[in-house]
Amino acid sequence: METFLFQASIYLAAAVIAVPIAARLGLGSVLGYLAAGIIIGPALGLVGSETQDLQHVAEFGVVMMLFLIGLELEPRALWDMRHRLIGLGGAQVVITTLVLMAAAMAMGRPWTEALAIGMALSLSSTAIVLQTLSEKGLMQTGGGRSAFSVLLTQDIAVIPILAALPLLAVTLPAHLSANGAIERAGDAAHHGDGHHGPALSLVDGLPGWGVTLVTIGAIAAVILAGVYLTRPVFRYIHAARLREMYTALALLIVVGISFLMMLVGLSPALGAFLAGVVLANSEFRHELESDLEPFKGLLLGLFFITVGAGIDYRSFLAEPLDLLGLALLVIFAKGAVLYGLGKAFRLKGRDQWLFTLGLAQAGEFGFVLISFSLQQNVLPPDLGAKMLLVIALSMLITPLLFILYDLLSRRMIDAAPEHEADEIDEEGPVIIAGIGRFGQIVNRLVQSSGFKTVVLDHDMETIQLMRRFGFKGFLGDPTRPELLKAAGLGKARVLVVALDDPEAALKLVEFARRERPDIHIVARARDRTHVYRLYRAGADDIVREIFDSSLRAGRYVLENIGLTDYEAAEAEQTFYAHDRMSVRELAQVWRPDLAPGDNPEYIARARELEKELETALLSRASEIKKKPA
Repeated sequence: METFLFQASIYLAAAVIAVPIAARLGLGSVLGYLAAGIIIGPALGLVGSETQDLQHVAEFGVVMMLFLIGLELEPRALWDMRHRLIGLGGAQVVITTLVLMAAAMAMGRPWTEALAIGMALSLSSTAIVLQTLSEKGLMQTGGGRSAFSVLLTQDIAVIPILAALPLLAVTLPAHLSANGAIERAGDAAHHGDGHHGPALSLVDGLPGWGVTLVTIGAIAAVILAGVYLTRPVFRYIHAARLREMYTALALLIVVGISFLMMLVGLSPALGAFLAGVVLANSEFRHELESDLEPFKGLLLGLFFITVGAGIDYRSFLAEPLDLLGLALLVIFAKGAVLYGLGKAFRLKGRDQWLFTLGLAQAGEFGFVLISFSLQQNVLPPDLGAKMLLVIALSMLITPLLFILYDLLSRRMIDAAPEHEADEIDEEGPVIIAGIGRFGQIVNRLVQSSGFKTVVLDHDMETIQLMRRFGFKGFLGDPTRPELLKAAGLGKARVLVVALDDPEAALKLVEFARRERPDIHIVARARDRTHVYRLYRAGADDIVREIFDSSLRAGRYVLENIGLTDYEAAEAEQTFYAHDRMSVRELAQVWRPDLAPGDNPEYIARARELEKELETALLSRASEIKKKPA
């Protein structure tokens, strides 16, 4: 017991120390977990053989992650992905396998070994890629969806690859037997996603058609149970009124499906994903998500730590340059294939680089396939051990590839092509700078009331969308003086500053006020501090982005907790008038060199104004009650 607590303390302490540091440095949690594993494993030797046992538990983090992702995908959404699953995913597995097979043959390996290596290295890391995409909020981008499609196809491809590997087996000398191979592979062979070939299997000894029937039956059982059994079971659990029973049921679903999939020779992660898709329309979806999310995060972190801790550093130090060179060769070869497929499937810019760099590593399924190849005498033990290290190294390099993606993404934003500004040949009494959601509503209201507007925006897609709906706009940077003058700044009566960028909005207000001291400026503000800056710059009317909608929501609250519609409307108007006055008052004592919380004069005046607001609201409520009905 003491040993277990000591080891648990080491793993938790390593994660608690390393992961926040990595996150603060912008490196992502995955690199933090991997670094923690390397420190407590190869570097300090604080953990040893128990890493293998922990790995089997940690693999359920990958399974849970796929289950939760499935919960976010309705069956219709999965069907819509079929072209990417079959086309993009299938092409990636086949082409990458052939390219890596050719590279291995060029290094002198026989075609059987080369094909086994190509198939194993063609698969990417589901755990690292999906975790990183989720952390960075990239899952719903074009590149993220394409990467997910390929990862799902790779999970499916493991099944035929496992079936094909025994066909490549050769007879090895006694001293290079499968047992010797596994012994010499050592700790590195324990990685995977849980697909280790259980001792108890429903498909052992069955003919091919029998295996197919059992597999179809298992998948059908998962679907039927998800459709017809979950509701009665959840009602039964609900009757117990014990919160922990929901968590137990959620774990039972994931563990039970994983066990069933392993019995029929399928990937437990793939089975969990299928179950998640089936339950995506269930009213219990959010309950399952909230119950499993903490387990998923902890087990995934443990998985990454064990990957780092399980590296055979002695073998690595024996030939570090060769192993690192092979890992980089795998990443480069896979990246070249992925880049070409991205082009073929019309991925562009950041999406293409996310797709290319995100999937360029080998993955945890590669550990399983290499270990299985050793057992089947497809690979000699020395080569198998080397391939296991190459896979681990490529996974360690993956967070650095995402950092490279971030750098490229920022450069692409900075280097985005500037479209030539339109020649402005119209003038009007109202100029609207910025035609996003805010500016669109202003423009529609003013035009519908019979007044002409001149609209300026620097976004080509926004202007083109406007034109498709029959609204005219001009492409160009509204902060450029020559464009403003061409739009009629010298004669216009009102300027609406509706830009998304606060600094650009401030720059525009300052210029317009210098050029036209008499023009009325209506400006959009992001927050109260931005209001003060715009006020100092010369804006007349300043509208905070969410102020009016929040005020309306507050009125609805008052109407539903006891006030009449009239009383709530009066309270809303009183608050609105007082807030406008407060902003002007506070703008006088606001200092741009101090945060509001560090400005004593600002704080004192804000407290006084808050008391005045409370008095005004109570006084107005009292007046309303005194009025005769």
